[in-house]
Amino acid sequence: MAYEAISVFDIFKICIGPSSSHTMGPWVAANTFVDNIDLDHLQSLRVTLYGSLSQTGKGHGTDIAVLLGLCGHNVKTIAVDSVNDEIAHIYDTLTLNVKGKIISFDPAQNVIFSQDTLKAHANALTFEAFFTDGSSCEATFYSIGGGFVLQEGVKKSKAEQKTLPYPVNQAQDLLDYLQENPSWSIADLVFANELALNDEATIDENIEAIWQVMLHCIYKGCHSQGILPGGLEVKRRAFAMHKKLIGESKYDSVQSWIKLIQQQSHEFNNIIQWVSCFALAVNEENASFGRVVTAPTNGAAGVIPAVLMYYLCFCPNDGGKDLHKFLFTASEMGSLFKKGATISAAMGGCQAEIGVSSAMAAGALTERLGGSVKQTMMATEIAMEHHLGMTCDPIMGLVQIPCIERNTMGAIKAITASQMALAGDPSTAKVSLDNVIKTMKQTADDMQTTYKETALAGLAVNVPVSVSEC
Repeated sequence: MAYEAISVFDIFKICIGPSSSHTMGPWVAANTFVDNIDLDHLQSLRVTLYGSLSQTGKGHGTDIAVLLGLCGHNVKTIAVDSVNDEIAHIYDTLTLNVKGKIISFDPAQNVIFSQDTLKAHANALTFEAFFTDGSSCEATFYSIGGGFVLQEGVKKSKAEQKTLPYPVNQAQDLLDYLQENPSWSIADLVFANELALNDEATIDENIEAIWQVMLHCIYKGCHSQGILPGGLEVKRRAFAMHKKLIGESKYDSVQSWIKLIQQQSHEFNNIIQWVSCFALAVNEENASFGRVVTAPTNGAAGVIPAVLMYYLCFCPNDGGKDLHKFLFTASEMGSLFKKGATISAAMGGCQAEIGVSSAMAAGALTERLGGSVKQTMMATEIAMEHHLGMTCDPIMGLVQIPCIERNTMGAIKAITASQMALAGDPSTAKVSLDNVIKTMKQTADDMQTTYKETALAGLAVNVPVSVSEC
């Protein structure tokens, strides 16, 4: 079996919303294309979107992502507040600043939403560049989920391929390694693999950066109100929920805010509301082109931060390294699904996004709460088992309904799956993690295409909407 080495920082990537496959992926593809063409003699550009990128591209901001990527902006570092002004300038001037080269560019004519779907993947786009001497070049890219991008006809060289000391393709591989190293947790094994790629200080710095973006995304979402962009007139709910939960308490920083939450009641109803609030906050930010972390995708970006905040605020923990280990374990669970099935809703429906994120969170929480390796895998399996077959049917192609609420459901299911695994005996389990990953892939293959992020079925066609803005 071919081995794919996936780092923690491949699964968790800092970007902006609303979609890792429809926003981040095309953005990265656009960066790659303009980095490899002759800008001095560039005359014009054309972009064609296919399949799901075309069908739900407007709602997912694919056209916006492509324009910003062609301009050379970095999806990780661009100032979020500058996006609208950048796009407005392109439409007002009908020009594109391609890394300093100004060319004529009319988005209405030069970004084509094709009715075709390419065979290789549902998320495809082709870039064409035309030069002053009459020559041209083109490249086709596939956005395969979670911000991962493949270019047609281009394979990684051996020098680019990562080599890890503990290669993992299946859950059974993890079990085998950890039987040989009984003092290790899954997080320890992941860290050992990461050390083959970076030094410890770099790993710590990068994983802390991931956590800080998640945390500040939650905080911002809890303190922002208004209507989400796109025309559905969806009102932000995290703000009002947070205000009701926090009451009149005063705080002047994120850390003092966390301490207040930690001091709140640990009653079931209160915890459920907080977890839901955390998840809503992240995905409302995601829907507003805010700064988020793929976990493993943007559409499911709220599940893991919500469960991680639950762990931080309502469970015994040591903070710091504990939170890093949570993310290490979660990333390994996510990589198993990417290798054995998919993390692309355009290929597998929402089971590939909310389902995978819930499974990742369930496993990570279980290990942090003292669960064994087998209990960790059991929790991961339970969470996915009860997302199997979940369709992706976003209304108007926007990552809002039902996507935002689904993050709350995924977070709650993850906590429930963890509790079941911690109270259970893995030796009596009838379904293994490898079984459920195999089943997920088969379910994805069998699912009708209209339920795979096309907005052509389900809620997308059965809920009447009044569009006020496109």
